[in-house]
Amino acid sequence: MQIRWISAICCTVLLATAPLFAQSFSASEITFFRALNEQPNDLARYLYVLKVMPQFAPRERQLAMQMFASVENELGFYNEAVRDFPLKSHVPADTTLPTTDAWKAASAVDVVARLATDRRIVMVNEAHHDAHTRELTLALLPRLRALGFDYFAVEALGKDRGLAKRGYPLKTDGSDYLHEPLYGEIVRQALRLGFTVVAYDTEGAKGQARETGQAKNLYEKVFAHDPAARLFVHAGYAHIDKARGRLGAIDSMAMRLQKLTGLVPLSIDQTQFREQLPAEPDEAYQQLVTRFEPAGPTVLLNRTDGHAWSAHPDQYDLNVILPASGMGAVESGYTQPWTMVHNTTRSLPMLSHEVNAQRPPWLTLDGERRPLNISTALCKAVVPCVVDAHYPDEPDDAIAADRYAFLQGDTVTKLYLRPGRYRLRAWGINGNTLSDKFVEVRPR
Repeated sequence: MQIRWISAICCTVLLATAPLFAQSFSASEITFFRALNEQPNDLARYLYVLKVMPQFAPRERQLAMQMFASVENELGFYNEAVRDFPLKSHVPADTTLPTTDAWKAASAVDVVARLATDRRIVMVNEAHHDAHTRELTLALLPRLRALGFDYFAVEALGKDRGLAKRGYPLKTDGSDYLHEPLYGEIVRQALRLGFTVVAYDTEGAKGQARETGQAKNLYEKVFAHDPAARLFVHAGYAHIDKARGRLGAIDSMAMRLQKLTGLVPLSIDQTQFREQLPAEPDEAYQQLVTRFEPAGPTVLLNRTDGHAWSAHPDQYDLNVILPASGMGAVESGYTQPWTMVHNTTRSLPMLSHEVNAQRPPWLTLDGERRPLNISTALCKAVVPCVVDAHYPDEPDDAIAADRYAFLQGDTVTKLYLRPGRYRLRAWGINGNTLSDKFVEVRPR
C-alpha cells in the first residue's frame, strides 16, 4: 500500500500549497512510507508515527502529520485528527461570503437529492482525515438509490475480493482510509441497498495519470457496458472538480469522465470550508457557522431564486457546511498543546484518576446511533488498547461499526452504534485479543 499512500498525499499537498507544486519524496520519506505500511495494525501505525515524528525536518514533518491525522481518524480520534492536520482552506480575497439577508440554510441531503433527480452522475468529496465529511454520503445513499442510482464508486476500495457476496468490507479490501468506521458503514450500507459498488482508483499513478486513470476506470466499469447507468461517486478533495483550479494545470477525474461520457456531474464540495481546531474566529468557515448555525450537513439557498451557493461554481455546484464539533480538540484524554505532538514523543502514562474522553456529537448521525459507555476495563489493565464494535456475524478483520483507542488507563468514553447486537473486542499493540463480549444497544 506504499504507493497508495503516496498518491493520496500528492492530491492533498496540491490542495494545501501553490497550484503548480511539484511533489517529490526524499529517501527518508520513502523509508518512512515503507515502514509505516509494514506496521501490523492501526494502533502500531499510530505509535510508529508518534515515535519518528521528532526525527523529521519541518517539510517532511508536514507529510508525517498527514499520516498521523489519518490514523487518528481511523482510531476514533476525530477532533484530534482535524487539529493535527489543519489543511486550511485557501479562500481568494475577493470571495464574498453569504449573509443571512440573502441566503438561508437548508438540509444538504434534501437539496442534493432534489438536484440529482435529472442527473446521471453525482460526486461528493471528502477530506481523508476528517470522517465528518463522510456523514453526507452515508445519508445520501438511500435517497439516491430511491432515485434510481444503481452504481456507487468508492475511492478507498482496491481489487474486488468477494465484497459484494460477503456484504461487508474487510481491512484488506482497500487503502487504510477504509479502516475508519464511517467509511466501512458507507460501503456496508451501499451493498445493503443494492448498489453495484465499484473500485476505481489507480495504484501507483499520481498527478494527471491518476485523474485520467480514475475516469477511465469509472467509464469502463460502469458506462461502457451500461450506457443508462446512474453513478454516485465518493471521492477525495478536488477529484470532483469540473474545471481546473485546485489541481493547477491538471484535468481532474470529473473533467475527464465528463469528456468520456458527455455527462455533466453534479459536484458537491465539503473541503473548501472546514472546521479548524482550535477555532479561528475570523476564518471563513467560522463566519459561516456563526451566521447560519448548521445542525447537520448544510447548504445555502438564495432567498430570491432558490439556487444553491457555490464559492466556485465553475468547479463545483454547491458548498456543504458541516456544523462545528461543539467541543475541544482533545478526545484521547491528553491535554498537551498541539506543538508537543510535533516536537516530542508522548509517553503513555497510567493515570490515577478517571479521564472522560469525549467524542464529537455528530457521531449520533442525526439520532440514528445511540451512545454505549465503554471503559479501559475492557482492556484488562493493558494500554494502549483498541475497542472495536463488530456486527455479531462479522469477523475480527471486518471494518468495525465504531471503535476507540485507549491510550491511558482509567478512561471512559462512548461508542456510537445503531440499535442492535454487537461484539466488543478489545485488542493490544500486537493485535492480541484482550477481551471479547456481546452487548445490546437498545432504541430510545
